[in-house]
Amino acid sequence: MMARSHVVIGLATWIAAAPLLHVASLDPVHLCFAVAGSLLPDMDHPKSWVGRRSRPVSTLIASVLGHRGITHSALAVVGLVMLLTHAGFRGGVVSALAVGYLSHLAADMLTPQGLRLAWPLPWTWGLPLCRTGSRMEPVVVTALVGGLAWWTLTHGGGGPALIQHWARHGQG
Repeated sequence: MMARSHVVIGLATWIAAAPLLHVASLDPVHLCFAVAGSLLPDMDHPKSWVGRRSRPVSTLIASVLGHRGITHSALAVVGLVMLLTHAGFRGGVVSALAVGYLSHLAADMLTPQGLRLAWPLPWTWGLPLCRTGSRMEPVVVTALVGGLAWWTLTHGGGGPALIQHWARHGQG
């Protein structure tokens, strides 16, 4: 998926997940960490949005480990959460980054390449619904975000909080 798709899916996933984690979903810091998490796995691709902004690190990761290797695995999520927690980060910040990161992995699993979630093991998981950058990608993203919005407003507990937020601060 493209960076824009990862950001949209990451934000929608965070807004749906935050109430379940008892964390403020619309806190600007949490939203920023959810976006960062949704882009971070592509640090292993020097031509990605985050890869272009993190050279030479992205070039080194790509040359040693390749794209969709360790940064696209469950091991990376666990390692990142442990690293942040050890560094003193707590609560919503770690949760938002992890949810954004996981949303990236879930979105990439919808492409034909799939993911090696159990890296370094060779097994690949995926449900090939669209190719990265294809005309089908926005359709898949819209369906995912629509489903997350529906679930959040009807089941996730975030609906009333969002409505109260919009009533206090306006929709814009």
